[in-house]
Amino acid sequence: MIIGASSFAGPLPELASEVESIELYIPKLEVYEGTKLIRSRINRLKDILSSYDLSTSIHAPYFSDAPNYPHELIVDTARLTDKTRRLLKESIGIAGTLGSGIVVIHPGRINGIRERCFEKMISGLSLLSKFARDVNVTLGLENKEGTDQNNLCISARELIRALEEIGSPNLRATFDIGHANLTCEGNQDKLREFAKELKNHIAHIHIHDNKGFMTEKFWGDLHGAPGTGVIDYSLLKDLRFKGVHNLEVFSLEDVRMGKQVLLGLDDE
Repeated sequence: MIIGASSFAGPLPELASEVESIELYIPKLEVYEGTKLIRSRINRLKDILSSYDLSTSIHAPYFSDAPNYPHELIVDTARLTDKTRRLLKESIGIAGTLGSGIVVIHPGRINGIRERCFEKMISGLSLLSKFARDVNVTLGLENKEGTDQNNLCISARELIRALEEIGSPNLRATFDIGHANLTCEGNQDKLREFAKELKNHIAHIHIHDNKGFMTEKFWGDLHGAPGTGVIDYSLLKDLRFKGVHNLEVFSLEDVRMGKQVLLGLDDE
């Protein structure tokens, strides 16, 4: 198991002392001015990363209605425009420049007829997968939380359907255990079945915790430290996944709590 953390959890030097991998969160990485990518900042970031023994992944821009999310970087993969397609291709290109193996991509939103939205997402992701292949990057399509029924790919079945319809070795799954817990309403038996169904498609895992039900904020998607919600992380042992388990939490303290939970799985 490789333990990682998202770049929004703390300063890079402090994260580097805690984890083996960093997920670079594009919307808050300050490499954009509006929708213009400042390539000198990517080169500077590459120089900084070269001084650490870390692997990296990239979290591409996505759809969000949160007030602190940069509106210029909102992307809906079911309604790609020239601008938003460019933003995703730039994330893939950044991954290629930095040697990042995975680019996390969110599925699209339902705005009208569900099947038509799904088909549009498939069309866009097919083109992006070809671009990812050219730069030797794998896209990790993430399952989203079922508390927001306007999300596509809230079920393992629909996520797998998307992967199989595109059929690219450069498109796999980012298993988000927190989102799956919300989809399964906190039922740990259902969560184990969700993970089991997705097992053979996983390229990357997001780790965080929640209570398994809707809250006033974030559709219940609280991104708490492991141990602060109801998730039984022992299910990860059944996956036997050796790659990056990225702690998608908001502070160094939460990263340390999450590390203890993940490392404790080896002692069980």
